[in-house]
Amino acid sequence: MPLHAITEVYGEAGLRQRFGLELESFPAADQKQLTEALELASALHADDRRVREPYLNHLLRVAIRIIRYYQVRDVDVLAAALLHDAVEDHPAELAGLEPETSYEKATEAALAVLTHRFNARVSELVRSVTNPAYDPGRDRHEQYREHVAESLDRDPWARVIKISDFTDNGVGVIHTTLDKAHRSATKYRPLVPKLRELIGRPDTPLCTQAKEHILDQLDLAEERFAAILDE
Repeated sequence: MPLHAITEVYGEAGLRQRFGLELESFPAADQKQLTEALELASALHADDRRVREPYLNHLLRVAIRIIRYYQVRDVDVLAAALLHDAVEDHPAELAGLEPETSYEKATEAALAVLTHRFNARVSELVRSVTNPAYDPGRDRHEQYREHVAESLDRDPWARVIKISDFTDNGVGVIHTTLDKAHRSATKYRPLVPKLRELIGRPDTPLCTQAKEHILDQLDLAEERFAAILDE
């Protein structure tokens, strides 16, 4: 079943079961690391919601999509996919700091925790998909797109995580409320050409079949953005 269909019918329990089925073919050591990453993500995002669902559903879909549709079995990439919002959303909690700690300080401390608990590569992948502190004097969406373009230019494996994240938010834009769909379409639509170019690069570490699937998904996202924004 499509991942959003699993979500609609079976919820978090169904996505967890699907993730568990995907893990069965991994070596025991990899299963252990991914289970630890999922447990950490579950704890950090326990009280978080994405409009109509637990936030963890999004993280599970991002990771499952990378395994199933992108044919990636790199355990560090998958651990980072599960934790891709952990530092951005819960830096102080992850680092064991006071909530009022500055975002920059908490972010660096949280990334150090990921290095200690997993490894430096997981930490650096999460860093690449973690938004920096925004300048309140500039457009937030513009800053987001600049950061994505810059970080993905230099980190090919981070592209894999970000494109799955984008697919969940962009193609999945029809699975949320009208207000949220409009905000998401406005934020993500201008990013599509850059993502298309990045996926087409020779150094993007995906097979031809996965790249073709992703390009089809970008087409679908653009169709949905147009339906929402173009009257």
